Amino acid sequence: MTSIRNRIDVLSSLTQVGIALGDARTLRRISMQLHRWHELECGVDAGGVERDETTGKVTWYDSRTGRRSPYADRETPALKRLAATMARYPTLSYYVQGDPRGASLYILRPGDVPEGEDVSAYYSRGVAVYK
Repeated sequence: MTSIRNRIDVLSSLTQVGIALGDARTLRRISMQLHRWHELECGVDAGGVERDETTGKVTWYDSRTGRRSPYADRETPALKRLAATMARYPTLSYYVQGDPRGASLYILRPGDVPEGEDVSAYYSRGVAVYK
């Protein structure tokens, strides 16, 4: 029941700031995908994902065997969908927070971040997009 209530709360919060319901659903899915990606970057029991800084290629590190193998990059397509979706809302911006202990995506309204300030210090004033 909590999951349904959370979904309704998130979608309601996003529509209240002017985001269409279909786009709100898209943003929620993107947030969940980024959240999982951030968990995998931090590592799970079986290992984690690593991105080569030079090539951008992603590998899975298996903590049980020590092997690395190619892994699908699910972050880059999610970020592209996020940018395309948010382009329809020029008065709003977004912040991706990489710590998997909280929401991965925040939608920022005008005034959420004081002018000239660093968004990383004020993003929590925005609308958290969570499960």
